[in-house]
Amino acid sequence: MGNTSGRRRRFGAVRELKSGQWQARYRGPDGIMRPADRTFPSKTDADVWLTKKEAEILNGEWLNPDSGRVPFADYAAIWIEERPNLRPKTVQLYRYLLRGHLRPHFESKAVADIREADVRRWRKKLVDAGVSSVTLAKAYRLLKAVMNTAVDDGLIRKNPCRIKGAGQEKSPERPTLTITEVYALAEAVDQQYRTLVLLGTFGSLRWGELAALRRKHVDLTAGTIRVEHSLTELPGGGYEFGPPKSEAGQRTVPVPDVIVPELRWHLSCFTGKDDDALVFTSPTGSPLRHGNFRRRVWLKALGAVGLNGIHFHDLRHTGNQLTAEAGANLRELMERMGHSSTKAALVYLHSTSERQRTLADAVGRLARAELRKAKKAEGDDKASGTKVARRRKNAS
Repeated sequence: MGNTSGRRRRFGAVRELKSGQWQARYRGPDGIMRPADRTFPSKTDADVWLTKKEAEILNGEWLNPDSGRVPFADYAAIWIEERPNLRPKTVQLYRYLLRGHLRPHFESKAVADIREADVRRWRKKLVDAGVSSVTLAKAYRLLKAVMNTAVDDGLIRKNPCRIKGAGQEKSPERPTLTITEVYALAEAVDQQYRTLVLLGTFGSLRWGELAALRRKHVDLTAGTIRVEHSLTELPGGGYEFGPPKSEAGQRTVPVPDVIVPELRWHLSCFTGKDDDALVFTSPTGSPLRHGNFRRRVWLKALGAVGLNGIHFHDLRHTGNQLTAEAGANLRELMERMGHSSTKAALVYLHSTSERQRTLADAVGRLARAELRKAKKAEGDDKASGTKVARRRKNAS
């Protein structure tokens, strides 16, 4: 025995090392002699490993261990570049997550070297550092998606991201405003943005959809808004008009008649006459930028009406809640919101104690009506039976 002793086999070879451990080697489909990725406590264990490796090769399941040596950071960066049809905002998010939350931990590792324990330690490190649950979930989903592609590319055999529920976002519930508060905000902002606040609420529109809205998309006669595009701000100061967030985002949204006069007034005062003129712009006529609007207009208005902490997106949240409370069913709410899945819409269909009382009372009314109907039918049957008995007595 010793590290020079070997044992010839039909497939591969095993030998005992000076440490007492056993080494297994085999010739891959590429003709290269490769050692196992670990040593074994016994010759039998080494033989079993070689048998499984031979089966992988015969079944076409063999993975070249050199393929997974690509650095994770490089592979993830290429993964982002190669994703089809990603919106610029999504690309920006992925690059941020890679740069700020994945690269610092996995940069020195090859794709094939990332294990389940590494993923668990990475996630705990972010939790301990106080990273928000939303950002943590997004980073985990990105890591899992990258590693799924690594499996498809034959770099690794299985995805090491196996933490149940780690990719689920648990966003804190955003506040909703009362109708009075919405109108107070509309009064507090510059008059050029009064209708922006009202339409963001009562049209349940996203910021990007409002910023991309053009005169031709507004039908004052029908009282509708046609959502065809969304404005995305790009790193470095640029912007891009593109399709809405999803295919379902392209939609026609009826607006309450109470804000149609507001829309008409805004179009006459602040919107260019051309059909392609943007409905909402900066004071200089350029496309709206969220950061500038928030700093120069929004925060001042919030302070004026005592609603600090409210985000512009909370207007859409408020509009969705009002629509749900008005009696919209799930499909109607999804269409109005521009969502293709039920997940977001279900958030607004939660039940309140008042709504439960209304439903219970309605069920009670139905029950009483059915009972009255049954009692009346029973009375008619009894009356009919009495008449028959009397006729028989008289006939006898």
